[in-house]
Amino acid sequence: MIGDWGPQDRSGLTPVPGGATAADGFRAGGVASGVKASGRPDLALVVADVPAGAAAVTTTNLVKAPACHLTDRHVANGRAQAIVINAGNANVCTPEGEAHAQRLADATAEQLGLLSQDVLVMSTGVIGVPLPVQRIEAALPALAAGLTRDGGDAAAHAMLTTDTRTKQVAYRVSDEQGSCVVGGMAKGVGMIEPAMATLLVVVTTDAPLSGPVGRQLLRAAVSRTFNRISVDGDGSTSDTVALLASGAAARPPGLDTLARGVAAVCADLAHAVVSDGEGATRVAAVTVRQAATEADAETLARAVATSLLVRAALHGADPNWGRILMAMGNARVDFDPRRVSVRCGGITVCRFGVAATFDRGQAAVAMQQPEVSIEVDLGSGDAAATVLTCDLTPEYVRFNAEYTT
Repeated sequence: MIGDWGPQDRSGLTPVPGGATAADGFRAGGVASGVKASGRPDLALVVADVPAGAAAVTTTNLVKAPACHLTDRHVANGRAQAIVINAGNANVCTPEGEAHAQRLADATAEQLGLLSQDVLVMSTGVIGVPLPVQRIEAALPALAAGLTRDGGDAAAHAMLTTDTRTKQVAYRVSDEQGSCVVGGMAKGVGMIEPAMATLLVVVTTDAPLSGPVGRQLLRAAVSRTFNRISVDGDGSTSDTVALLASGAAARPPGLDTLARGVAAVCADLAHAVVSDGEGATRVAAVTVRQAATEADAETLARAVATSLLVRAALHGADPNWGRILMAMGNARVDFDPRRVSVRCGGITVCRFGVAATFDRGQAAVAMQQPEVSIEVDLGSGDAAATVLTCDLTPEYVRFNAEYTT
């Protein structure tokens, strides 16, 4: 991973195929329900063989999707068995949004023989357009009947909107106590500046986890991964990260090792989201070190990562360190500019708050790489944080200028 992104200790983690169905005890699938005008797959389902330990984190946006409200209610008891996901329509700001979200849960539960409260719902797509829920209800019987142990890829395709590729990862997580698998899938390329998660993510594991422990692991992983990425500075109305734990692993690893596995899956999926950002050509890891507190470091790194001027410079491979200090100076965090040093692509461009002597051509070449590190040393403490972002391109502007037209 680029720079300091994600857990640095990945001992005992071995990549395995399968994404959200890599772990034992899960089936999944995806079909086209007709919500997308293109006719592409738009309805995904992930199901645990037995009631699973469950946790979820949803958007803090005040304009919150009915699916998020329903998922918050259903996961409150720490248990769930299925996650149904529709793409192409966010089911937000519509007259019957709450009723339609409930209908998705009810119809899914009926097909699977479950209680409605054991079904979590995710929806993504255009805001303000009524959800054609009847099409989804009509497609659910075939989807439920076609679930398979290797259906993670089909589900990952069916949850996409403007993504150019699926985002899937899985690890076998092992230590002296035992092993398990942690896997997951995500969608998202735009409207990404989460204060909790980003768009839609499903994480699965065959380790046994109660709801409270799962919630603790998920929130810890999300806080340093999905909470620290930005594509455009806009947090979605529908952001949801959900975790299901089937408990099928006979000898799971210790909790600390499992936590590393969950964090690694979240970090890899978050990186995949940023690298597929709408119009993006490169990813930047903005790391602020030597801060007084981790909160200060995160705030400053986020200010740099969300600056339109910094991201435009990133697209042009321009080592314009003045924009970096400008962005930090607007973050309402106290620091001494005279102690700040900045490196772009590993090359020191600013030292003690003034320009350093460096070869601009060499720095430009370093910033033309697909992945670029921007490192800031404050000289004020020992805390650090990294936020991922991507360059701001003409393609991003063109795409979003015409998104609904």
